[in-house]
Amino acid sequence: MRRRPLDLGTAGMLATSIVLGACGGSPLESAPPPAPAETFAASRWSFDQDPAGSVPSGMSVFAGRWAVRAEAGTPSAPNALCQTATAEFPALQLSSELHRDMAVSARFKPISGREDQAGGVLLRVRDAKNYYIVRANALEGNVVIFKYVDGRRSEIKSGAATVPSGTWQLLRAEAIGTRIRGYLGGTLVVEGEDSTFGEGGAGLWTKADSVTCFDDVVLGPVGG
Repeated sequence: MRRRPLDLGTAGMLATSIVLGACGGSPLESAPPPAPAETFAASRWSFDQDPAGSVPSGMSVFAGRWAVRAEAGTPSAPNALCQTATAEFPALQLSSELHRDMAVSARFKPISGREDQAGGVLLRVRDAKNYYIVRANALEGNVVIFKYVDGRRSEIKSGAATVPSGTWQLLRAEAIGTRIRGYLGGTLVVEGEDSTFGEGGAGLWTKADSVTCFDDVVLGPVGG
């Protein structure tokens, strides 16, 4: 019997199926697009309506001595929230809000400390022993991303930065998916990847004997 010649379209389909068969699989499916960044209304704390000597309503102290006080030169006068005790890792949670993708920013002033002069913000807080930290340190001259898991701290990534003591400056941290970023004064200093915590709350943090004040704290969506 006489065979009919294959047309070009049929020949191309046949060649494709032969190649795929030789590779042992079907055509590769494209990866699903990343989930859109979470959006929500931002929360802000200036501490100016909170009584001196108090911890603002809705906040939970994990460690240290935190209290509102009048502080000269605050970005929004007259009050700031200050941590003045010596502890391993003084920390507090800002509220009960839980988010996946989040940005936390704060004006902070490292005032004193012989061992450390640090100010940090917390991301994806699960409880007093589980969260991400992005902190700046005036004595070390850096911004570092840590994770705190079951009460043990380990470094994810660090970046060098000038962190002046006794000066108000802006620290911002972002978590989106597995990506964590730390900014100082609006400049990206450090960026790392980790998948330990998928969601949680926000907070503030210092270290050891750091006396540090915070003002104009904002929890909001990434890019907001």
